[in-house]
Amino acid sequence: MLDASPIRNNWTREQAEAIYNLPFMDLLFQAQTVHRQHFDPNQVQKSKLLSIKTGGCAEDCAYCSQSARNGAQLSASKLIEVERVIAEARKAKVGGATRYCMGAAWRSPKDRDMAALEAMVKGVKDLGMETCMTLGMLDEEQVFRLRDSGLDYYNHNIDTSERYYSEIITTRTFADRIETLNKVREAGIKVCAGGIVGMGEQQMDRIDMMLALATLEEHPDSVPVNMLIPIADTPLADVAKLDPIEFVRTVALARILMPKSHVRLSAGRTDMSDEMQAMCFFAGANSIFVGETLLTADNPEEDKDSALFARLGISPMAVGCDGSK
Repeated sequence: MLDASPIRNNWTREQAEAIYNLPFMDLLFQAQTVHRQHFDPNQVQKSKLLSIKTGGCAEDCAYCSQSARNGAQLSASKLIEVERVIAEARKAKVGGATRYCMGAAWRSPKDRDMAALEAMVKGVKDLGMETCMTLGMLDEEQVFRLRDSGLDYYNHNIDTSERYYSEIITTRTFADRIETLNKVREAGIKVCAGGIVGMGEQQMDRIDMMLALATLEEHPDSVPVNMLIPIADTPLADVAKLDPIEFVRTVALARILMPKSHVRLSAGRTDMSDEMQAMCFFAGANSIFVGETLLTADNPEEDKDSALFARLGISPMAVGCDGSK
């Protein structure tokens, strides 16, 4: 079995493929071993995601209900008020969330919106929470303004492999996404980047997606692993469901290739059994989104998550604690 515990950025496709295709019990054992070297295995971070501007997006991402191009029927809204964002963040903190993520359905933010975005970051930071935003592509001035307002994390998923990318999105390129990640990292903002599985991709696309993240100059601090939620009227509405074991293998690969990253079990948890989620935690997932909605999709209610945590002996990470050893 490969020794995967050192932090490295020179993984090869052959090595990643060999790990992914290990006998399932060997794969889980290796992932859990790596996980325990770097994290408390019985702590999971709770984050909350709020849509601060919904619908009307100019991108054509085939999975997304917020695209104005792909046939979904979600109407567009304006950027919501700063005071409402801070009020929702305060509720999230009471509910145990330590990181607050704010997402806007944009190709990129407009300059007229930047002051409000900066105020949101400052307001959430004043609550003692970590801040994260996902706003699409950014220019250098926008990156520095967000950094100077105190933004901790910027989320910008690469979505899938470079090979499969054009099957999912045509309005921006895979290289555009990597460029945004590099801008954010170089400015000193922590990177949150993952992708979506179950979009009709091949197994090698899932491997290549994780390999692309694991061979960046620095690994993302957070790696969300989303399972597609098929949404009516989108191009992927009728895609076949992914084998749950394939999903767990993807989580395990992320943990082994990126040992110190938080691997977030993100969209799609409403369709996962408790047993599948438990396997994902064993495979190295140590972060979830809480709350009844995830942007525009359903998410397990907090009571259900609390009950699952109790059954598994898992504790939420406290504010200011990242669960690392």
